[in-house]
This record gives sequence, C-alpha cells and structure tokens, in this order.
Amino acid sequence: MNIHLGSSIDSFLKEEDEALFADAQARAIKEVIAWQLAAEMRKNKITKSKMAAMLHTSRTQVDRLLDAREDVTLNTLQKAAAIVGKRVVVELV
Repeated sequence: MNIHLGSSIDSFLKEEDEALFADAQARAIKEVIAWQLAAEMRKNKITKSKMAAMLHTSRTQVDRLLDAREDVTLNTLQKAAAIVGKRVVVELV
C-alpha cells in the first residue's frame, strides 16, 4: 500500500525533506511573481530594454528579474512593480 496515495505534493515534500519543500515553495513563488511582472510589462507595452532603462540597470538584470531561478532583492521587485503600476505585498501566514 502506498502511504502517499491521496496526499498533497506539499505534505509529501515536507515528509521527505523539509529543505526541499522550502526550496520548491520559494521557486513557485518566484515563478508566479516573474510571470505576473512579465504579463504587466506586455500589458503596458514595456520592453525589457525599456524596463532596464527605467530601473537604471542592464537588460541582463531584467532577464534575471524575470527568471525564477535567480535571486532578486525585494527592493528590485518593488521598483519593477511600481513601473508597471503594481506593488509587492509580502505576508506571513
């Protein structure tokens, strides 16, 4: 009998390796934020080059901002969000 049958991926990862669960959760959050930021850039017709100029940085840094595998500071996320007319909200639950 499979003890994981019917369990969620979250509960499975927590049981197997708490660090793996934390990494997976962080990656998922970063992917959602990167996807939302890219969608808002498209909606506002802001290219990567234009975003880079508005952030006073390089296009390479904007690529990093939109890549969930990269670490980005909260300050950078807040600046990018403001450019597309949004704000970042962080909440502990």
